[in-house]
Amino acid sequence: MSKTTETQLPDPSRWKALVFIALAQLMVVLDATIVNIALPSAQTALGISDGNRQWVITAYALAFGGLLLFGGRIADLWGRKRTFVVGLLGFAAASAIGGAATGQAMLLGSRALQGAFGALLAPAALSLLAVMFTDAKERAKAFGIYGAIAGGGGAVGLILGGFLTEYLDWRWTFYVNIPFAIVAAAGAYFVIREPAGGRNRSPLDIPGVVLSTLGLVALVYAFTRAESDGWSDSITIGLFVASAVLLAAFVFTESRVRSPLMPLRVLMDRNRGGVYLSLGLAVIAMFGLFLFLTYYLQVVKGYSPVKTGFAFLPMIAGMITGSTQIGARLMTRVPARLLMGPGFLVAATGMLLLTQLEIDSSYTTLILPAQLLLGLGMGTAFMPAMSLSTIGVEARDAGVASAMVNTSQQVGGAIGTALLNTIAASATTSYITSHAVGATTPGAQKLLLLQGMVHGYSSAIWWAVGILAGASAVALTFINAGRPDAATQVDVAAGGGVEDEVKIPVVAH
Repeated sequence: MSKTTETQLPDPSRWKALVFIALAQLMVVLDATIVNIALPSAQTALGISDGNRQWVITAYALAFGGLLLFGGRIADLWGRKRTFVVGLLGFAAASAIGGAATGQAMLLGSRALQGAFGALLAPAALSLLAVMFTDAKERAKAFGIYGAIAGGGGAVGLILGGFLTEYLDWRWTFYVNIPFAIVAAAGAYFVIREPAGGRNRSPLDIPGVVLSTLGLVALVYAFTRAESDGWSDSITIGLFVASAVLLAAFVFTESRVRSPLMPLRVLMDRNRGGVYLSLGLAVIAMFGLFLFLTYYLQVVKGYSPVKTGFAFLPMIAGMITGSTQIGARLMTRVPARLLMGPGFLVAATGMLLLTQLEIDSSYTTLILPAQLLLGLGMGTAFMPAMSLSTIGVEARDAGVASAMVNTSQQVGGAIGTALLNTIAASATTSYITSHAVGATTPGAQKLLLLQGMVHGYSSAIWWAVGILAGASAVALTFINAGRPDAATQVDVAAGGGVEDEVKIPVVAH
């Protein structure tokens, strides 16, 4: 590996490019939650059965989660700008098909297509930031904005989904992606100037693509099925076993092939491994929270979809503040672990407040401060995590390193939805069973049902508190990088398919 002190001048259009990259990221994150609000209306309109409605969510999750590593490798091979634009246009086309769906098959197919193009788009967006923003302070600001969107976009999706469903039509939760995608694609085409070099033109690792895609699809589907069919279901267990075998075979294959899809050097780096693991754990807790608070506010408190969306605004405000005002300002002054570890603990404190939920809990005195703490903590932690995941990585690996960030979040989301929902359902059933004797009137039975639901939510949220504490411990233990340094490093593997030398920031130890 050779090194040089020569660096290229920063792209003068990099801040304009950030606008379009951020817009695309917002669209992808929005789509993860916006369809949830519209699902009941779409189910009624298209005659989708209760048994099949989960596939509106699952089809997207499987395609997105399963193809992320492949999408990251394509970005390294084709070029990140080209992959980014293709992903955006494909996502827009898939959204148009979903909005125009006349039946179940058409809707589910469009969701799978959205996931596939999202798997191209998401790694390309993050890796573009990684190669365009090389100055430590500028990188901190750019990733602060990106981190705020990555963390808070899901809550924005709840607001937008509520508005579109309540005042227009469920189809607009699909159509709304089209202007986002077209504006972002046009802006990217004319503004983004990807730094010369850094492509990985090595032959595509077909066995790695097949094994990783099948392994991740099996893993995500196993958790999805566990939520609906139970953890002891034979097919669920079989999927977990198949996933373990396929992913183990994938790791073995990657250690043997000459041009691996996921170079193990990306995973084995202590800091990146710590980021992937801690982010995955944090997202488990986050997805559980979105699920429980949405149901609590709508079912227990009787909020409308729009009011529910607005109820999440304090979390968004906290995330933006934590990411852009705390994380971005301190990232160049303190090591990442001293932002991520305490950040996850602040979020855990907010989650701890929510374990006190009751039927008549006050939004102002309990839910609002809890959301602020969650947002501040997550925003502060997400920002350095996003940046650290690609700092020091070889330019030819930027796409797959970025894909691993999205993969850890996607798998974390699947685990969070299935695991915490199962815990909540079990606690609710136990509570109702043990208190059913005195509930003899319809009013008492309804009250008991609501009490059981809230008890289930608080029980699961206790687990989320512990998971966030675990994410903090992982960040403080695994991550040992110092604050970003102004020094630069050029990573060029001899014969590795990198065309030119690219300036990559390193961190001071």
